[in-house]
Amino acid sequence: MDTDSKVLHPPVGGAPVRFRAADGYELGGFLWHNAQEDPERPVLIVSAATSVRCRYYARFALYMFQHGFDVLTYDYRGIGESRPGQLKGFEADWVDWGEQDLEGALQYVAHILPGRPLRVIGHSIGGFAIGLAPSNRRIGRILSVGSQYAYWRDYAARHKLRMLWKWHVVMPLLTRLFGYFPAKRLGWMEDTPAGVVHDWSGMTARFEDRLRAGRTIAGRPEGEVLCDRFAQVEAPILAISFSDDPHGTVPAVNRLLAYFKSSECRHMHLKPSDVGHDSIGHFAFFHDRFRDTFWPLALHWLRHGRIPPGLSSALISLPLV
Repeated sequence: MDTDSKVLHPPVGGAPVRFRAADGYELGGFLWHNAQEDPERPVLIVSAATSVRCRYYARFALYMFQHGFDVLTYDYRGIGESRPGQLKGFEADWVDWGEQDLEGALQYVAHILPGRPLRVIGHSIGGFAIGLAPSNRRIGRILSVGSQYAYWRDYAARHKLRMLWKWHVVMPLLTRLFGYFPAKRLGWMEDTPAGVVHDWSGMTARFEDRLRAGRTIAGRPEGEVLCDRFAQVEAPILAISFSDDPHGTVPAVNRLLAYFKSSECRHMHLKPSDVGHDSIGHFAFFHDRFRDTFWPLALHWLRHGRIPPGLSSALISLPLV
C-alpha cells in the first residue's frame, strides 16, 4: 500500500467550507487540508453520485488525506450542504451540476491551493459532470467509479424492469406531484430537484439529444457545445465498474468514456469475488470495508497514473466497445 512516512489524523468529517459555483450559487462541502504548504501535494476533488450527500465520502476522503492528498468534497446545488430552503420550484439540472458546481469546485481549489496537481474522482453521475465543467482541462488525472448517465437500455438485464419502473415511472410522477422528487420519504436517496429528474428519467442513448434540448449557444445546439467540453479533457482516466452494479454496467461505462475523445481511457471491470466479497454494487466502493483493497488502487492510480502491482490477475482492463 502507498503510505506517507507520517500519517495525519484530522477529524473524519473534514472542515466545513462554503464557496461559490461558477454562476454565484453558494455551495457547501468539506475540506481536508494540510496546513504545512507543499506545492507538490496533489488536490483531490470528489464529485458525488446523483443525490448522494458528500458526507458519504468522508472516510474515503480522510484516507486520501492521510496518504498525501488535500481533499475537497462538496454537494451539488439542491443537495445536502447546498440545499435551498425549498426545493419546490428550485431550478437545477445535471448540466448545472457540472457546468456550474463542479466548475466552482475547480475554481475554488485553484484559488486556495494554486498550482497544485489536480485530481478528480467521479462517482456515478460525478464522472459525467467532469465532462461538463468548462475548465476540466486543468485536471491531471481522473478516476471514475460506476460512472454513466442513466440510459435505460444499459441497465443490467435482470434489474431493468424494476429500474425502469422506479426511476423512469415513479420518480418523474412523484416529481410532477411535489415539484421535486421527495426521495428521502421513500428511503431512496436525497430529495432531488425536478430538473435533475427530468434529465435522468428521459435520458437517451446520446446525452446531447436530451440535455438542454432546443437551446443554443452562439448559434450552436447546446448539446454540441457540451460534447466539445468532454473532448477537451486530456487527463488519463481509469474507469472502474463492478459486475453486480445495475447502473454502471460495461456498456453504460463505455458509452460515457467514448465522449472523452482526447483522454487515454482504461476500463477495469471487477467482480466482488476478486476481493473476497459477496457484493459491491453501485455505492460500496467508498465504504471503509474496502480500505485495504479498492482504496489503495484508487490511491496508486491518482498518485502515479498506474494500476498498482500485486493485484489479482482477474482485474482486467477492458477495451472500449
